Amino acid sequence: MSDTVSDIIRDKFNFLTRAERKLANVLLDNYPVSGMTSITRLAELAEVSTPSVVRMAQKLGFTGFPDLQNALRDELEATISNPIAKHDRWSQQAPDTHILNRFADAVIDNLRQSLDQLPPEDFDRVSALLADRKRAVYIVGGRITHALADYLFTHLQVLRENITLLPANSNIWPHHVLNMKPGDLLVIFDIRRYERDLINLADMVKEQDVEIILFTDQWGSPVGKAASHRFNIKIEAPSAWDSSVVTLFMLEALTAAVETRIWGVTKSRMKQLEALFDRKKLFR
Repeated sequence: MSDTVSDIIRDKFNFLTRAERKLANVLLDNYPVSGMTSITRLAELAEVSTPSVVRMAQKLGFTGFPDLQNALRDELEATISNPIAKHDRWSQQAPDTHILNRFADAVIDNLRQSLDQLPPEDFDRVSALLADRKRAVYIVGGRITHALADYLFTHLQVLRENITLLPANSNIWPHHVLNMKPGDLLVIFDIRRYERDLINLADMVKEQDVEIILFTDQWGSPVGKAASHRFNIKIEAPSAWDSSVVTLFMLEALTAAVETRIWGVTKSRMKQLEALFDRKKLFR
């Protein structure tokens, strides 16, 4: 699985000239739309020369600007693929090995690439925010990713107070936005085909100085424009469905990090919770 153009830009950003960095920022600010315009228009937007566009494309490993645009078109096609199209693409490329092995190979590759592109300090910064009990935490997911949102909520609300899972009905979200304060956190899960309701929600809370933590795919949800912190996770697998394995790994690692940071509080809450379970005789 190859890196996206945005991955390549970020990886090589420090090696670009000043003009090339201006160009790279324009590409990333409205990614990938900016890269689909003409070379002349892109140069105008970045206030650089057209030769600078060509040189940057070559420095990123492309033969020229058209080659870079072809890579962006491939990404766009991938982000809008429906489950049937994804299944057909994988089945055509499937080797003659068992699905268990093929799926495991894809997931392991997803995990390796996702971790390669995640600076540990970014992970630590997010875990510190989630452990900050002065900040309320709101969590929301989409049609499929609501299950991941629910999973994170179930764990965090044991670790600390002031954790809220937004309901599936987006008509109720403004009621929760009303309660959000500057510095609060909103964790959003949004993978391809990105959902308009989540994008609109991100725009609303950004206006209230709420920090957004985004879990998305390698192509990046438009929510990323409003997000303060972002996890771009590889999700492709030999299936009609995208894989959530690496995202789940990240959530469990974050949960463990938050637990470690506030163990005194968490330990007390767990004792109280176990006492409530005993009264209810929930477990055998």
